Amino acid sequence: MSRQELADAMDAELMARPLPAAAVSVLGEWLAGTGAPYATGTGAHAVTYVPERWSGVPSWPERFPERSLTATATVSRAQVTDAVREAVRGGRWSEALVASYVWGQGRIGYGPHRLKEILAEPNTPHVLAEAASALRDDGAVAAYRGLRGAVTGLGPAFFTKFLYFLDLAADVPAAPRALVLDQRVAHVVRAHATRVGREAGLPSASETAAWIWTDGGWTPHRYERYLHWVATASGQLASAGIGWPEDSPDLLELALFDGVWDPAS
Repeated sequence: MSRQELADAMDAELMARPLPAAAVSVLGEWLAGTGAPYATGTGAHAVTYVPERWSGVPSWPERFPERSLTATATVSRAQVTDAVREAVRGGRWSEALVASYVWGQGRIGYGPHRLKEILAEPNTPHVLAEAASALRDDGAVAAYRGLRGAVTGLGPAFFTKFLYFLDLAADVPAAPRALVLDQRVAHVVRAHATRVGREAGLPSASETAAWIWTDGGWTPHRYERYLHWVATASGQLASAGIGWPEDSPDLLELALFDGVWDPAS
């Protein structure tokens, strides 16, 4: 089998058995415990940041605290969604990106400097507006394709956050839903794909999984596979009798990001 044929076979196996019984059990325990606040939606999930550190960033969302604040603040997914919705209604695309970027960056040091460089690119607002149109008209993968490599410094780990909140803020969400894909989530899926590939008897399972589930730079095809796998796995969880809510792919994304399930264990 060629490298691509192995990749296609691994994708097929991953869709045929999205989650093992051990994962369903662990995720159910998490939902009944520390994940309980998100059982009716991920809107309460919040991150911490320091507003003052973002003082040099233009297009600050009106709903966010003043950037004179030197103490730690929190911002939830619900608050970012509201900020993005307001910004989009006013055609303030850079502001919508800032809201999602601050949430995604949290307190990591290099975020404000990188975001200023992204916003300084003259084509950034146009690219973001085009992505919104693509998301609305053609879906999440088309929007991903339009953003990939379009703005220097804006990679998929952050522009998928923009797409995720843009989708939440829309009157009609995309199908499949736009979701965040970053390095931490990709690592979990890579470990799972490796295990599934080995169980299926695929040669070079570890190397194939590492090739398709890299640390970044994912192709639109890979993003599409990710969205469909998460949707399928979420459906499996919803029908498993563990109280997992219907139509909640971002709940699984949150759990994977938080390391609730380790496929390698």
